[in-house]
Amino acid sequence: MTTAIHRPAPRRHQVLFALIGLGLAGLALLSLCLGSLHVTPLQVFQALTGGESIDPVHHQIIVDFRLPQVLTALLAGAALGTAGLLMQTVFRNPLADPFVLGVNSGASLGVALLLLALGPSGLSLTDGLTGSGQLLRILASSGGAAATLFIVLILSRRVDIMSVLIIGLMISYTIGALVSILMFFSMAERLQSFINWSFGDYGNVSWEQMPYFLPTIAGGILLSALFIKPLDALLLGERYAESVGTRTKQVRFFVLLGASLLAGTVTGFCGPIGFLGIAAPHLCRNLFQTNQHRVLFPASILVGALLSVGADLLARGPGLDFVLPLNAITALVGAPVIIAVLVRQRQLKRLF
Repeated sequence: MTTAIHRPAPRRHQVLFALIGLGLAGLALLSLCLGSLHVTPLQVFQALTGGESIDPVHHQIIVDFRLPQVLTALLAGAALGTAGLLMQTVFRNPLADPFVLGVNSGASLGVALLLLALGPSGLSLTDGLTGSGQLLRILASSGGAAATLFIVLILSRRVDIMSVLIIGLMISYTIGALVSILMFFSMAERLQSFINWSFGDYGNVSWEQMPYFLPTIAGGILLSALFIKPLDALLLGERYAESVGTRTKQVRFFVLLGASLLAGTVTGFCGPIGFLGIAAPHLCRNLFQTNQHRVLFPASILVGALLSVGADLLARGPGLDFVLPLNAITALVGAPVIIAVLVRQRQLKRLF
């Protein structure tokens, strides 16, 4: 990751933000309109405004099913884009994200432990958890994500920065083995529930679950936003950051706390969603041509949401009778983006 902080281009940035916002709004509307049953934008408007002329079936499909799924996709993409940006800055590594560094695996282990503990009570991981059960899932997934992330952070002080990726992958493999053991001893019903959860699905969050999902995501983003200036200082190294008065240890702690809360919450409710966290910040850096976090932070939120809604729309396959695994779509969309960005950066370095 380059450590140079480019001068801002306010007018260009404003145009880009406007275009991304319009694209996001259009894609969200398209996601509300398309599905097994196609509806018109007018019908969507009538459903959202409580129009009496709309068919009750259409109203239920739009308001009770598609709207919470689109909102979940927006929030999840914003959370993962933010978490990826934070981790790439803290580790100063362009390949750092919750998926690559094992955070998603840690969150999966937390959910797997929760699933095994709740198995005898007959609670379903995706359908039956309400109230305190939702809080348990957030704590389990966020706790697993935080534990994994801080292990990687501690080990990163003893090795070079590129070795951090290998450490994260090894931790992911280790956690994957533990999850496999838990799955082996789980009941068949819980096993199928966990497998379905691991595919990734924004449709798991209903209006009853949204009061737990939305505030947690909003809290993680607000917590992270408090450290935009210290993140700029960290780009130039810990010594520089400390020389300008940045308390690097405290900043790292709270930034990683926010990242683990965001990644863990999304993983707990929607399953382990890969590639969005690494792709969104890279796209933002190339679009806005800056490393300033006052620009990259809101940009990563919007671009992450845009990629997330687009992947969800493709996964649902409008007009088809099946739904593809969301993780497969995010990999197909995110991996080429990452490859293209990294190749382009390497070509630019050769020109100068």
